[in-house]
Formats: sequence, C-alpha cells, structure tokens
Amino acid sequence: MARNAEKAQSTLNRYLAHKQEEKQGPKQKRPYLATECHDLNEGDKWRQQILREIGKKVMEIQNAGLGEHRIRDLNDEINKLMREKGHWERRIVELGGPDYSRAAPRVTDSLGREVAELTGKGSGYRYFGAAKQLPGVKELFEREAPKVVRKTRYQMHKAIDPDYYGFRDEEDGVLMRVEAEAERVMRAQAILEWEEKEHERQKAMASSSGKDLQDEGDIQEQQFVAFVPLPDQKAIELRVLEKKKQDLLAKYATQAFQSQQDEVKSLLNKK
Repeated sequence: MARNAEKAQSTLNRYLAHKQEEKQGPKQKRPYLATECHDLNEGDKWRQQILREIGKKVMEIQNAGLGEHRIRDLNDEINKLMREKGHWERRIVELGGPDYSRAAPRVTDSLGREVAELTGKGSGYRYFGAAKQLPGVKELFEREAPKVVRKTRYQMHKAIDPDYYGFRDEEDGVLMRVEAEAERVMRAQAILEWEEKEHERQKAMASSSGKDLQDEGDIQEQQFVAFVPLPDQKAIELRVLEKKKQDLLAKYATQAFQSQQDEVKSLLNKK
C-alpha cells in the first residue's frame, strides 16, 4: 500500500513539473559556438550559466572518495567548461562588453606557482580538488629539493692559489698606500684619545693634590703644643705629705678643729 502511494506521489510530481515547464515555454539551449550569439546580454547570460556549472563540478570534485575514474572525468569536464568560458569571454569583448579575463584571479598552488604552468594533458590543463592527489599528477605539484653536493677536500684545495693567502698583494703598492693611510688615521685617533685621557688624569690629580694640601693645613691648624711645667721630686713629696696630713685630720680631728685650721690658713694666706 505504501509503495503504491509513493508511486502515485512520484507521478504527481512529474506531472506538476511537466505543467510548470509548459508554462515557462521551451527551455532555451546554449549555442554550441560562441560566435552564433550576437546579443551581449545573451552572451553574459550563457557565461553565468557556465560559471554555475563549473562551481557545481568543482564542489563535487573535492570528494576524494568518488574514485579515480570519476575524478578524472570531472576534471576533464571542468577543463572543457573553462575553455568554453574563455570563448564566451572573448565573444563578449567582441560584442563591446567588459573583458572578464583581466579581472579573473590567478589559480595557484600551495607554493604560489600558477596552475596553468603545470601542464598535464596539454597547455593550460588544470587540476582541481582531489585530482591533484591522483597518481602521476601529484608529482607535477611537488618540487624536488635541490641536491647539495659536498665538495671533497681535494676539490676545495684545488682552487687555492698563492693569491688566496695574500701573496704578491704588496707588489703593486696599492695595499701599502691604503694601509699607510689607515695607519695614519688610526694613529691620530689614538693620540687624540690619549691626550683626552691624560688631560682628565692631570685634572683629577690637581684636584686631589689641592684637596690633600687643604686637609694637611687643617690638620696643622688643629695640632698645638702645650708647654706644661712638670713638678720635681720635692714638690711631689710635699704634695703627698700634705695629702696624708689631710687624710689624718679628716680621720681623727673634729669638725670644729678643721674649721679652725681653715680659718688660720686663710688668715696666713696658705692653701
């Protein structure tokens, strides 16, 4: 029962599509040759149609699981449409339209090389999507690394002559003149640097010597000699005796007796 319903629905869809095509009229077919078109608007319309077909096929060829034969067929169809697009663009220019080929972007690979240069089946044949990974095509997009050839020790020493070591460089006299000029400049620069350093050194020594003299003058001003008369042995003995006498008086004499002794000394003007 479900199968019959599906058939009926499919028949109805085909019938409705047929009725829609009848209303739109017969579908216009793209001319086989671009030179058969004499209208600029028609030429632009057919070019847009080719671009849509190219876009669909380029999207389809991105699937690497389609198989090698299907991918090769799709790539051939895309290249055929690309050539046809070029015919229509030239025809549009002949009819007074814009030149679309000038504004078209360049098709390049991952290394920046134009794909048009990678010829496979002929000049200008291009590969799109998964077609670039097909056997025999992948090698076209791979650039071989340059081989580094290492020279042997014998080959390196074979090119060495006396000129390599600087022999006979002074025979023409040019090197001596150049070296003499360079030596004169370096000598003058060295003397100038020495004079500047010597001037700074003399200046530093002068400033340090002046400071030393000032410090020495300050030290001399601070130093002085005091001439103090030293007592002789007799004066020392009298001072000791007086000290012992005072200690005995302070120990055994009364306060009234000491005051009397002080009064007597003051009257006699004795210390």
